[in-house]
Amino acid sequence: MLNHGSTHPTPEPILELQRQLEDFRSSQPGRMKLPESLWQAAVELARRYGIYPVAYPLRLDYVGLKKRLGEVSPPDRQKAAAPAFVELVAAQPATLEACVIEFESARGAKMRIHWKATTPPDWTNLLHAWRETEK
Repeated sequence: MLNHGSTHPTPEPILELQRQLEDFRSSQPGRMKLPESLWQAAVELARRYGIYPVAYPLRLDYVGLKKRLGEVSPPDRQKAAAPAFVELVAAQPATLEACVIEFESARGAKMRIHWKATTPPDWTNLLHAWRETEK
């Protein structure tokens, strides 16, 4: 027997369980719950062949079979080992900008500031403070 939409023949173990299920279903009036032994056989086959290739020909609920299978995760993949050493590269310090600020009052007083910092100076406040001392 072929799977629906497939050219691959249904494996013999699935065909055997299919016959058992047909015997069970034909001997029961109406819809009865499947015996646990049949579910277990389907779960074992699903582990080997996959959920859909088992559920479809056996006319089993895909989601129910998946739940019974315990949603087996894919084969364990080796996770990358955590690094034993991590190098932290510090950011390069900002370049220091240099500037010279010169003030000269009407009376001839002079002030010269050599400013070397990463932030520009607040020269307006410097000028205001210098003028206050001139009074």
